[in-house]
Amino acid sequence: MSIVPLPPIARVGILAKSHLHAATPHLVELGEWLTARGLTAVYETATAALMPSTREWAVMDKAALAAGVDMVLVLGGDGTLIGMADRIAEAGSRIPILGVNFGSLGFLTEVTLPELYRSLEHALAGGAHIEERMMLRALTTSDGRVMTSSVALNDAVITKTARSRMIDLSVYVGDEFVTRVRADGLIIATPTGSTAYNLSAGGPIVQPEVDALVITPIAPHTLTNRPIVIPGTSTVRVQPTMDPRDEIVFTLDGQSTFPVRTGEEVSVCRAPHPLRLIRPTTRSYFEVLRTKLKWGER
Repeated sequence: MSIVPLPPIARVGILAKSHLHAATPHLVELGEWLTARGLTAVYETATAALMPSTREWAVMDKAALAAGVDMVLVLGGDGTLIGMADRIAEAGSRIPILGVNFGSLGFLTEVTLPELYRSLEHALAGGAHIEERMMLRALTTSDGRVMTSSVALNDAVITKTARSRMIDLSVYVGDEFVTRVRADGLIIATPTGSTAYNLSAGGPIVQPEVDALVITPIAPHTLTNRPIVIPGTSTVRVQPTMDPRDEIVFTLDGQSTFPVRTGEEVSVCRAPHPLRLIRPTTRSYFEVLRTKLKWGER
């Protein structure tokens, strides 16, 4: 993770969690606040549907928003922000994101509603910083041909379906064989994703600035299969051993799912561009851990 200054902002994309009607007054106020400062508010299509029709606002779908604004303001939770981060990465864009949480403090949407305008003003004035968070590029290939390709901020997960039995996975780092895992599945997580599914599966918490990937088995048959932390420059290759009864899927950030077929290989590495996350607050990562996870409480 590196910290770089925020570039000049003229067009602000606004995205709210789907069907979050509680956000409507805040969406209207945000548009007026930005307009009064000579900035253009651009609403994501479904977000614009939450707005009253008394005024015309600029509207774009997520794909256009990912390439057509200077920053994106997300109102919702971490899942909403992750979905937008994936769209930005797929577009090859470098625009930063500021996350505002409707509810408890999030790991990524850590700005609370009372902090919204102070944080936004601080960011627009150039007083905030951007953390660059590693993202993943994940492929499935068959005989050297790319079958699927997508990106993820948190994790790439290979799992059996509910109807399938435990699966066999041969794991490589680059061309070096690491281990054979017989389990319900395998998680390949970024440091940002270490506090997501990885943590639930018994994997370690990794501070975001650590340049690393985490490989964590899900409910392994053998207790000696433990999570491992590897360099962030690594490519992880997973080769399932399948028979006709096996049903395996490959899921990115819990949002995009692809079937894995006999003879296919899953490959995961660092994506070309990181997520650029605006951090306008002085809240430390460890403070977020203590608040979100009740970390260290007795």
